[in-house]
Amino acid sequence: MTPHEARLRFRAGLRVPTAGWCPGYTQANLIAVPREYAFDLLLFAHRNPRACPLVDVGDPGATSTEHFPGDLRTDLPGYRVYRDGGCFDTGEVVAHWREDLVAFLIGCSFTFEEALRAAGVPVRHLEQGVNVPMYRTSIPCRPAGRLAGPLVVSMRPVPAGLVGVAVQVSELFPGAHGGPVHIGDPAAIGVRDLDAPDYGDPVEVRSGEVPVFWACGVTPQAAVLAGGVPYAIGHLPGHMAITDLPADSCRSPGAAPPEAHRP
Repeated sequence: MTPHEARLRFRAGLRVPTAGWCPGYTQANLIAVPREYAFDLLLFAHRNPRACPLVDVGDPGATSTEHFPGDLRTDLPGYRVYRDGGCFDTGEVVAHWREDLVAFLIGCSFTFEEALRAAGVPVRHLEQGVNVPMYRTSIPCRPAGRLAGPLVVSMRPVPAGLVGVAVQVSELFPGAHGGPVHIGDPAAIGVRDLDAPDYGDPVEVRSGEVPVFWACGVTPQAAVLAGGVPYAIGHLPGHMAITDLPADSCRSPGAAPPEAHRP
């Protein structure tokens, strides 16, 4: 399926997490803020590049970008609207989009999952058909203007013998969060219960597997909420913007993948 075909399905009302969709293309987190906060968000992304690798930025009021030629208001499978310290979820945001909103598209780790699988690393949420689990951590982001908050991470359980491969593969994709920010004990980063993610769904962690955590593009949504930004629109976590940008655009120039591991 092409990104265009996927976007048309979401516009028609399909509501599903996008992990595994459109292999070979870049998936992105959406966060749109009023123009007066756009510089704060740009600075926040610059200061927290692991969590916020920028893929694209729109003009004020624009409903598409260079790499997302669809309609940002309808062509994602789910949205979250932030207003005055609260939020609600919706399937489209045509009625909520404002002329002063500046849309930021931020790289997503779904982009490198095809490469993980090709290297023999299992991706449990794809196996179980659920959304990836995501957690707010005790790691503070560098603040920028009104934006400040915790680093949000996604978690994938990896067999102990394949952790090094998972690190090598994901480090090839700095435009999709790059390598893990933490490996092992969840409590060390303030995650109390893997079975109770703050976003997404829990997944099975099997004997001999290690929880591996990557920075997550939901981080700026947490910063918007924590910083008291009065209005913003983001994607529903795990329900991404599928762009026309090839996944290799998120890869380090000249980087070659490690050899696949086969049991």
